[in-house]
Amino acid sequence: MVASEMHPFATSGGLSEVLGALPQALTRLGHRVTVIVPRYRRVAIGPNISTVSPTPHRAEPAADAEAAIDMGQRQFRVGFHVTEIGERLSAVFVDVPELFDRDGLYGNGDGDYPDNAIRFAVFSRAALEYLRLRGRRPSVIHAHDWQTGLVPAYQKMLFSPDPVIGGVPVVFTIHNLAFQGIFPVETLAGIGLSPDVLHVEAMEFYGRISYLKAGINFSERITTVSPTYAREILERQNGFGFEGVLARRSEDLLGILNGIDDTRWNPATDSFLPARYSADDLAGKVEVKRFLLEASGLDATPAALERPLIGLVSRLTDQKGFDLIAAAAEELMTLDAAWVMLGSGDRGYEELWTMLAARFPDRVSATIGYDERLEHLIEGGADAFLMPSRFEPCGLNQLNSLRYGTLPIVRATGGLNDTVRDDADGRPGTGFRFVDYTPEGLLAAIKGALDIYRTREAWLEMQRAAMAGDFSWDVSAREYVKVYRVNS
Repeated sequence: MVASEMHPFATSGGLSEVLGALPQALTRLGHRVTVIVPRYRRVAIGPNISTVSPTPHRAEPAADAEAAIDMGQRQFRVGFHVTEIGERLSAVFVDVPELFDRDGLYGNGDGDYPDNAIRFAVFSRAALEYLRLRGRRPSVIHAHDWQTGLVPAYQKMLFSPDPVIGGVPVVFTIHNLAFQGIFPVETLAGIGLSPDVLHVEAMEFYGRISYLKAGINFSERITTVSPTYAREILERQNGFGFEGVLARRSEDLLGILNGIDDTRWNPATDSFLPARYSADDLAGKVEVKRFLLEASGLDATPAALERPLIGLVSRLTDQKGFDLIAAAAEELMTLDAAWVMLGSGDRGYEELWTMLAARFPDRVSATIGYDERLEHLIEGGADAFLMPSRFEPCGLNQLNSLRYGTLPIVRATGGLNDTVRDDADGRPGTGFRFVDYTPEGLLAAIKGALDIYRTREAWLEMQRAAMAGDFSWDVSAREYVKVYRVNS
């Protein structure tokens, strides 16, 4: 596998969670997996394991292998640090200090790094060079998102005759179609690819080039992270200009639902929670809610403890539905509910939540930024979890919420549609969905959830149904193995 993130070494969102858990699940099925990722600034290389250092760390141990990579008129010296993560699982850190020894993964406060095109071109070439140096032919190469879209392009354009990597099937996973790795045509001169790729069935995209399009067009199979999202991205309103590209490859496109790491996300063992609980004994969840209210500075009196608590952990962006929340904010604050929000993003939405917390200090808590412990407390202590996304390839927080008996309130899109079930066929629902992307649709779903909350037995039945679902990576890993076997 080749990816730009892997939990816990480099993380900015769901991609890292996938790379932290899917390889482990594949090894449990008996497969050997090597994950190749960049060595960013805070990845410290030790004798047996790589860890995340709280401070920049550049003590340079000897690399396990090295390569010189020519890119246009430049040459990059690359080191490879190999670490055994577990039985049958290795991580390879691609070390190019001039490209990756930086505070951010993709950018800083001023925006994306202007040399991201060369950064991830070098990384993609380096991943293939490592496989050639290792000398063992892999059965499948699995690349993830636009940052690795050049992996199959380089393989086909430069290494077709190579005895190690030539002809190895490539699976390419789209985690979010909105991020497409688009750069000027002039970029080609610096990344070692000829103008032959300036074709609609290669990399050309409306007069520029797209690394994501390279990944789609040069790979044998394309997957994305939920069945509904795989259908949605073929539609004009959800395709971000790629609907035609994907329609041409639709027979090779498959949606496989993401899973969660059910060892990290388990209310019966979660070390971040002040009390543990399970579907058979939910008493501890009340204790977590009390602790969360107190820790967030909210009213934690017995009466307040009876009030429904709605949690949010999110990027504060339009994609995540925060334009709907902003439009409905005044009416939301009239509801008999408390709110605890953790996230960061668009300044306007950060200011909205800061203002709401100041106006309603007993019922609204807003933490701008990220705090792993608080995320676990929100998942464990909230009664409901709000995800009103405009689009959502898969979503992970709703899966964590289901695991913790924190009923999701979601828009029926992408993976949210695939994982949250309304009442149907005599079965209790596992959450609450709305279809129309409007403030009215959002409000109706939240009010419906609050009505059910007042009927305690019905709410408990839904909690137990939610916690009974199996969203472990073991389920998803078996589906990926089917894809690998078809292509190898």
